[in-house]
Amino acid sequence: MPRNEKEYLWCMKVLIAGATGLVGSELVNLCHEKGISVNYLTTRKNKIVSNTNYNGFYWSPDENEIDLKCFEGVTTIINLAGASISKRWTSSYKEKVLSSRVNSLRTLYTALEKMDSSAIVSFVSASAIGIYPNSLSAYYTEDEKNIDKSFLGDVVKAWETKIDAFEKFNFNVTKIRIGLVLSSKGGALPEMERPVQYYVGAAFGDGQQWQSWIHITDLARMFLFVIENSLEGSYNGVGPNPVTNTKLVKEIAKVLHKPLFLPNIPKFVMRTILGEMSYLLFASQRVSSKKIEEEGFVFEYMNVCSALEGIYDRNSR
Repeated sequence: MPRNEKEYLWCMKVLIAGATGLVGSELVNLCHEKGISVNYLTTRKNKIVSNTNYNGFYWSPDENEIDLKCFEGVTTIINLAGASISKRWTSSYKEKVLSSRVNSLRTLYTALEKMDSSAIVSFVSASAIGIYPNSLSAYYTEDEKNIDKSFLGDVVKAWETKIDAFEKFNFNVTKIRIGLVLSSKGGALPEMERPVQYYVGAAFGDGQQWQSWIHITDLARMFLFVIENSLEGSYNGVGPNPVTNTKLVKEIAKVLHKPLFLPNIPKFVMRTILGEMSYLLFASQRVSSKKIEEEGFVFEYMNVCSALEGIYDRNSR
């Protein structure tokens, strides 16, 4: 192991699956800021570029196909691959949500079985807090064994089973269970912001459901933190202070200087509009970040107010 963090970062080379997505793009930028070279996997050959520290390689997880050259010089693998859950959950799309996660991991696993993986020291994969049961009262740590009885709970269980299989290799395996990612560039926040901007913003249901959020900058930093510190196991990718849906909507309105005057939106209305996917709006998971903090991780954004101000202040410049 290198003697210090600077030396460690200098010799790192990361392979990222899902590098062009919301979290992946932020992570690539952070890697480059730290002088870390990135290889990335893409299912679109027209998205392959070859630069000094950013090189693309083709893969097709559905066909279990991958360019093995993507592993050359790589010391760390980060898996962020998976179809968005924020689309209507038709039967065919639910199948895609699951297969995109399982097949990506299967393809990486079978590729590693074919090669010498001795240079790889860390494998870090995204997971989701959707594995935790829907509850208004529980406060979840990574030790929780019960799994949410929902489509999302089933998906994350299958996802993590595939991640755990990588423990047969001689490198650290880490899962980061990601919560609600706050970013102006995509994800849930722009969708929550839009009705507020047009004066039709409101909380969902009774608004008491917990939202365990994280600023995208802190999430990208967390991925590199677990690698730099050789951490293994599961870590919650959430900030230290979860908020209720009512609180989150109010804080979005506050930072946008918009009033909220409509009543809360009933559950049956969103069920009619979004179908089964409306579950995402009403599920409640209050999740702890204590484990990663005890390892020495320091959040830049400790509360939702500063996170939102940071996002919108940056955009107004």
